[in-house]
Amino acid sequence: MPTRRIAFVVAIPDSATSFLNDHFAYFQRYYQVHLLANFKGRSDLREEFEQMGVVCHDAPIERKINVFKDLQALFAVTHILLDGNFDCVHSVTPKAGFITALAAWFARVPHRLHIFTGQVWATRKGLMRLMLKMMDKIIVALDTFVMVDGPGQRDFLIREGVVSAENSMVPAEGSIAGVNLDRFVISEPVRQAERAKLGYSPEDVVFIYLGRITHDKGIGELFEAFNSLAAECPKCKLLIYGRDEEAYDKRADEYPNIKRGVNYLYQGPTQTPYNALQAGDVFVLPTWREGFGVSVLEAQALGLPVITSDAYGVVDASVEGETGLRCHVNDPEGLCKCMKTYYFNPEMRRRHGANGRKRVEEHFNNEVVSRAWLEIYRGILGN
Repeated sequence: MPTRRIAFVVAIPDSATSFLNDHFAYFQRYYQVHLLANFKGRSDLREEFEQMGVVCHDAPIERKINVFKDLQALFAVTHILLDGNFDCVHSVTPKAGFITALAAWFARVPHRLHIFTGQVWATRKGLMRLMLKMMDKIIVALDTFVMVDGPGQRDFLIREGVVSAENSMVPAEGSIAGVNLDRFVISEPVRQAERAKLGYSPEDVVFIYLGRITHDKGIGELFEAFNSLAAECPKCKLLIYGRDEEAYDKRADEYPNIKRGVNYLYQGPTQTPYNALQAGDVFVLPTWREGFGVSVLEAQALGLPVITSDAYGVVDASVEGETGLRCHVNDPEGLCKCMKTYYFNPEMRRRHGANGRKRVEEHFNNEVVSRAWLEIYRGILGN
């Protein structure tokens, strides 16, 4: 049985489900894997992790800033780390990273790692931006090793003075977890079943979004661009999956050419993105900020061409003109132009989709990323 102990820390267990599951399965051959997360109301996820052999600890970390609750979380995480005698602690997501950096430093955990997966402060202004950015700088100051999930994001952090070229690195070619190609399998029967379920015909061109539904993800620009597209392209459809955190679904009714149930469907969150994405013809992510864009990789793994903004980070997830097209941030006209290009060019859709699948197979297979992480741990902890 492995004797070295690694503690992973996230705010909500869903983050571990999305980004760490495959890593856990891989690392357990070499290390004892522990997970600290706020499991309140999520006993189902705790049971899933424990069935995998992961030792779970309840840590009351919340995503939103609340000084009193954040101090409670700091004391709780510090206590767990003091009792756990861990060789290494690895934090994911900003809030968990800040609390863990302080707690692990107090607990004198010898190896303290964090991976940056996007900056909340990138689109903020004023005092809030300054405060959130300072929290990231504290993480870097207290931790002993810093990872970044993409070259574009690392360059941004270096320009902003948060990390340096000497104290940060990108594992493999980027992404926090890569894509599990055993799950993301292109299947014509699945595609037909998903489209039939939603009432799509073979002639429909479905633009699909999957992710958090917020301003920062460019959902407002997506509605505006699709409203313009629908006026010219009768077979276009917009399909959205994800948690609507800012009541954007209701705003779709404000656009005259977006017809709910006719050319627009909002399906809520999905637990099976590897099936849901196959209903689409083109994946769209006009984000304002992004760490890397795992959803972009997942869509490409299923043979979908992608449209993204040119926000730092997400530019590493696709190759413009080869696996996808690109517009500027907050550019609904440019986004509409990209959508129109794909609408009228099915052969381009097919070619870019095939290129995207090949790129994911070669560079972003989850095992490639897990091996890169393992080499980092071996370098730190020894073989």
